[in-house]
Amino acid sequence: MISLTDILTLLPESFLTLAICALLLIDLFLKPAQRSVTHYLSIVVLAVTGWLVLQYFGAPTAFGGMFVRDGIAAVLKVFVLLTTALVFVYARPYLRDRSLFVGEYYVLCLFGVLGMMLLVSAGNLVMIYLGLELLALSSYALVALNRDSPLSSEAAMKYFVLGALASGMLLYGMSMIYGAAGSLDLNTIHAVAAAGTQRGLLLFGVVFVVVGIAFKFGAAPFHMWLPDVYQGAPTAVTVFIGSAPKLAAFGMAYRLLESGLDGLGGYWQLMFALLAVLSLAIGNIAAIMQSNLKRMLAYSTISHVGFLFLGLVNGQPEGYAAAMFYAISYALTAAAAFGIILLLSRAGFEAEEISDYKGLGQRAPWYAFLMALIMFSLAGVPPLFGFFGKLLVLKAVAVPGTLWLAIVGAVFAIVGIYYYLRVVKVMYFDEPDTEAVVAKPADAPMRAVLSVNALALLVLGLTWGPLYGWCARAFGIR
Repeated sequence: MISLTDILTLLPESFLTLAICALLLIDLFLKPAQRSVTHYLSIVVLAVTGWLVLQYFGAPTAFGGMFVRDGIAAVLKVFVLLTTALVFVYARPYLRDRSLFVGEYYVLCLFGVLGMMLLVSAGNLVMIYLGLELLALSSYALVALNRDSPLSSEAAMKYFVLGALASGMLLYGMSMIYGAAGSLDLNTIHAVAAAGTQRGLLLFGVVFVVVGIAFKFGAAPFHMWLPDVYQGAPTAVTVFIGSAPKLAAFGMAYRLLESGLDGLGGYWQLMFALLAVLSLAIGNIAAIMQSNLKRMLAYSTISHVGFLFLGLVNGQPEGYAAAMFYAISYALTAAAAFGIILLLSRAGFEAEEISDYKGLGQRAPWYAFLMALIMFSLAGVPPLFGFFGKLLVLKAVAVPGTLWLAIVGAVFAIVGIYYYLRVVKVMYFDEPDTEAVVAKPADAPMRAVLSVNALALLVLGLTWGPLYGWCARAFGIR
């Protein structure tokens, strides 16, 4: 039976669900010229949901442990909502210029956010799959938002087919785990795994679960969809799928691996060590060869996933806190990176080739400065936000037994600096030409928010302690 306590525990998710339904109805009665109403209402919905997440009412669990409300979920949900709000601000001018400024964009993004919130609070395999598929189905539709673009349609088909394959593998792994544990509850699965019974069947399921997680992250060698989807999707969609879902993917990995399968840590940590090395190598090396900025950022995402996996390999609260901190830093930085592309693009010009940025330092010094901050943060240059994310993750694995992983991570962090510096070099040292990007009068709210977002990478780098402390407390580190 549903109790009042259960309802209160799920109040943020319940509010978001009702708000999405209301937005659907309101949008039906809006004329195209009034579409800004949907835009602003969506941001208000995100803000109210974030406020509800930070209110401590209800119980730690709901519906018999299917839903978990703890500090880990709260941190991830707050930054999922914040990142999505940034995405909405950045996407509006782009969508408006291309006749894509429709209510479906906001509704699908909000359904994706709901899926992410359920995913990071899952205490049961059914809840994990429900949240994952809600996010995945929304993402497939978003990639195909521009129905007139063959590139977008192709990207959506690739994403859908490969995503369905990965979801099937994840579901198959979950079914094996259910068969071994006799329960869908993660705490029960944890007890069975710790007891050492049915180890063979559990390990068989773990392999498929790890493959599913790796695909959702975009880790090598399950990264085939990522560059094509990033490039083919409208940039307003790429900025969404390239930022907030990484936080949800971390939440899913933590719930499945730590909450459910901690007793088999020695096995899945080895799998993630291999995935981390492959992601760091393939992501960084392939990114060097790219001339398209969105594809370069896609391959760099693969390398960043490798760093995030290093925190999971640690298998201790310190490693998880470092991985969460890294996921937050990457989500905010990636949102800003794609935000710059959205800012400089215009109808008929996507501003997604690296050569498009020739001479930007002369044409638009402020935008070039923001882009340089973002690139340096992604590269891990001190004292920016991204540097401390990499430092904490490398520190987590710089212990006996995994020291070699810290060395590999440090080497590829240096390799990764090259392709980020190339963008800065093009902006400041290449002569502008007639085909290079020309700064346009930007949407004032977008320009202001993007400036704050980029400058925050410096501020958070200089004052990273409180945010890391919040992440650490979520995992019980004092």
